[in-house]
Amino acid sequence: MSALQFVWFLLICILFVGFFFLEGFDFGVGMASGLIARTDSEKNTMLDIIGPHWVVNETWLVTAGGAMFASFPMWYASLFSGYYILFMLVLTGLILRGVSFEFANHAETSRGRHIWYNFFVFGSLLAPLMLCIIFFSMIQGVPIDANGDARLHFFDIINWLSLVGGIAGVLMSLIHGLNYTRLTTSGVLRDRARKLNRYLYPLLFVGEVVFALLVIFQTDFFTNKPVSSAIITLLIVLMSLLGAWGVYQDHEALSLVGSGLSLAFVVILIFNGLFPRVMIATNPAHSILIKNASSSPTALSIMTIVVCVLLPIVLIYFIWSYIIFAKRIPSSKKVAESR
Repeated sequence: MSALQFVWFLLICILFVGFFFLEGFDFGVGMASGLIARTDSEKNTMLDIIGPHWVVNETWLVTAGGAMFASFPMWYASLFSGYYILFMLVLTGLILRGVSFEFANHAETSRGRHIWYNFFVFGSLLAPLMLCIIFFSMIQGVPIDANGDARLHFFDIINWLSLVGGIAGVLMSLIHGLNYTRLTTSGVLRDRARKLNRYLYPLLFVGEVVFALLVIFQTDFFTNKPVSSAIITLLIVLMSLLGAWGVYQDHEALSLVGSGLSLAFVVILIFNGLFPRVMIATNPAHSILIKNASSSPTALSIMTIVVCVLLPIVLIYFIWSYIIFAKRIPSSKKVAESR
């Protein structure tokens, strides 16, 4: 394995970490809008707090997919062909959530608005659920032939680890979104978000214990990398504890950092367990390795130069956009006249 191959594997991990940290609270806000927002004005506020950011946050997933296609085409082909139905469901969730912003804004009746508000909730739940099911079924080992073609059956995708991981991902995103709601709103929505999270965190800790046991017994993570896997799993729990402490002590920023980093460390656990593979086969001889799945050294070199030039520009814009919109939105904000 060359240094550039490792760098691009690490970069894809970082992109998915950024996606789940940032888009995670977008998903969570969408789900939370169906739980804590009761009036049209409150639902409108939930749309508004992520309105300036959700498109930018979503590009982390697009960039991760593009980076995978360009740097590890064999990984991209095997993953997307094996899970194409689930990826279509992810895309469906993202589309439904995206169009709900505009259609809810232009709906002329209360019934029309509520239909699109419900699509906002459903799309925000569907996308992270399907993504987590993909990741947690993939790390158990899937049927891959000698050519790298993944031929998955129903129970290769839907099993205890993928279901628990999918539900855990949804719950962690919901908690993350509630913490973001506390940070960006004032009034009744902020209070309801904190109250709900006080009940959700104990449930999360039970889920994390079950999840850790399934990872131990249904993957080779703790067999191949016992120390690093144990440390990262512990960090997931510690970050969740930090988030819970922030909720109970009413420290909003700490809550958001804790819930975001717990999601980030789940992604890191997956990539740490995958390394030096990109796809784990039920037959170890057919697993796809980083060194065999990558593009040519020339292609990797050119892409590295492009990233070094463009990444600082993108990060500056990204940080600036969050600074510009860094203000609380009151829960009592009125629905626009066009609605």
